[in-house]
Amino acid sequence: WLPAQVPGGVHTDLMSLGRIPDPFVGDNEKRVAWVAESDWEYHTTFNVQADVFERKQVWLVCDGLDTLASLTLNGKELGETNNMFRQYRFDVKPLLKAEGNELTITFKSPVNYVMEKNATRPMNGVPQAIAGGPHLRKAPCQFGWDWGPQLPPIGIWKDIYLEAYDSTRITEVHLRQSHDNGNVTVSARVEVENAHTPLSATLLVTAPDGSQQTESVSFTSTRGVISMQVKNPQLWWPNGLGDQPLYQVRVILSEGNQTLDEKKYQMGLRKIELRQEPDEWGKSFTFAVNGHPFFAKGADWIPADSFPTRLTEESLEGLIRSAVATHQNMLRVWGGGFYEDERFYDLCDRYGILLW
Repeated sequence: WLPAQVPGGVHTDLMSLGRIPDPFVGDNEKRVAWVAESDWEYHTTFNVQADVFERKQVWLVCDGLDTLASLTLNGKELGETNNMFRQYRFDVKPLLKAEGNELTITFKSPVNYVMEKNATRPMNGVPQAIAGGPHLRKAPCQFGWDWGPQLPPIGIWKDIYLEAYDSTRITEVHLRQSHDNGNVTVSARVEVENAHTPLSATLLVTAPDGSQQTESVSFTSTRGVISMQVKNPQLWWPNGLGDQPLYQVRVILSEGNQTLDEKKYQMGLRKIELRQEPDEWGKSFTFAVNGHPFFAKGADWIPADSFPTRLTEESLEGLIRSAVATHQNMLRVWGGGFYEDERFYDLCDRYGILLW
């Protein structure tokens, strides 16, 4: 057994241990191809705090497993995964014990999998890629692209944790905003699990100057909507067109005086339109923000590292600030990579970058 970083990946662990050379030097990409052609196993033991067992539900939550994984806990099979982009949840309360829990995650080679599938039904992808990548829900560029190497990562690439709760919790919050003659209304559609008693949901909005507004609603179904008109709204503008004031939003689910769950978000108040109006050539294609047309200028955002677990907030911020310094105001998140996490979106909010 070798020590592993979690979240992390097999390539980066082997690099840090000196077991493989840097794949980005010379032709080392070819020398490390065996890593993605092999199966790998992660193993850990852990203890569980006593208060966790007092909860009605206990789940093992895997925010990102890359990609073909099978999981066992204390010798019992939990399930299998085949999609690096989604979260997987496993009910583990019947299997947990106070001490010495053993969790094993076995990853199958993504390269062997796609090549086997491709032999039956060819779906080759781009010419520079390992053939068969489209057979797997994994970032296509990780199999190779015209700008990137053939280095499909393997591992636990996002957080993995136990989640314990009784019954009722927030499963979804959809924030929206509407603008009308300078007035801004923020609404939150809240969806909950196991809403068996009267509940209240509170929308708490903190303005950039620290002032707060709250609005609450009661509901007994699994869904409720809270709306609030923001006092003295400060509008968010793209880079070069104005400031980027940000509001902090909390959605709190309560039963009586007891808080059951809450979610936190960051929001800029802005109205974004794509105006397509008839003209002498056909239709216009003009973006407007807060009623003002502007010239959208930017770049294509590909994954910033072949090994996404190496991405830090500092490195992401450096790239976003570079876009700002070169007068960009919009980035297109390219479709051949992966879904960016909240750090990326928060940084774009902070620096005035719109996203396509």
